[in-house]
Amino acid sequence: MPSYLFKRILTMIPTLIVISILVFVIIQLPPGDYLESHIAELESQGESIDPQQIEFLRHEYGLDKPIWEQYLIWITGFVQGDLGYSFEYNLPVADVIGDKMWLTIIVSFFTILITWLIAFPIGMYSATHPYSWGDYGLTFLGFLGLATPNFLLALIMMYLANQYFGTSIGGLMDSEYIDQPWSWEKFKSVLAHLWIPVLVIGTSGTAGMIRRLRANLLDELRKPYVVTARAKGMGELKLLTKYPLRISLNFFIADIGSLLPSVISGAEVVAVVLSLPTTGPILLAALQSQDMYLAGSFLMFLAILTVFGVLVSDIALAMLDPRIRLQGGIKK
Repeated sequence: MPSYLFKRILTMIPTLIVISILVFVIIQLPPGDYLESHIAELESQGESIDPQQIEFLRHEYGLDKPIWEQYLIWITGFVQGDLGYSFEYNLPVADVIGDKMWLTIIVSFFTILITWLIAFPIGMYSATHPYSWGDYGLTFLGFLGLATPNFLLALIMMYLANQYFGTSIGGLMDSEYIDQPWSWEKFKSVLAHLWIPVLVIGTSGTAGMIRRLRANLLDELRKPYVVTARAKGMGELKLLTKYPLRISLNFFIADIGSLLPSVISGAEVVAVVLSLPTTGPILLAALQSQDMYLAGSFLMFLAILTVFGVLVSDIALAMLDPRIRLQGGIKK
């Protein structure tokens, strides 16, 4: 295990270096830069532009330097914990993300929790009662959840919440708590607004998870070792949880690589529709305005979480399933 971890960490370093280069180059691919986009926006509004001020800002932000030098400035600061400066917000990137990062983590955590709490019992029931009326009904709901776009469901839930519950779900808290320090009252306000985003974002994930758990569990329940254990008189609940369910959870563990970055990024389109103050809309706006340090730092952070999540999922899979070994070669 130690040698495996050492090799994987050594592999992660060049991987992240390549990803950082690709991220920075892709952000720079659209013609122009942030200042040119800002100038075009001001001109469309009929405002005058001071060329000397633009040149000063271009030099101040380092936009007049070659792309490789801009990359070195950014990645050196990133490694040292300096995420850079946001042109759009005139603030350090850490300050821009700040409070919104915690809101994103809250939304994503409750979404994952609710998704698992709903998907596990339904998936287990469908697998243990295949082709029953209950299975058909749950399968229909699962396909309905997969087929319904999240942004459309968000619009429907906004209307229903306002019409029947009197709750305005534009945002994640009441207006008096915006930009205020965290308190118990603010947290309760967030919880009161949280159920709609969690329900909307978790719908498609729950449906897909039910289908995968049902398929994997059905496959395991038909294997000879299950038939043998049942013939020996093992109870159905113990039989289900001891091996088939444990092995069927492999894909849950394998999803950790994509789960960690999704906790931070959130559901961007749903966040825009519901006006959620999470990090997803910030990333979209940064990409549109070519705010390279904000977008680059954010994407790099997601890449780090993805690479680390894949490592964690590999180790967890080896611990969960004895058939998986971290080292290659033939075991004698």
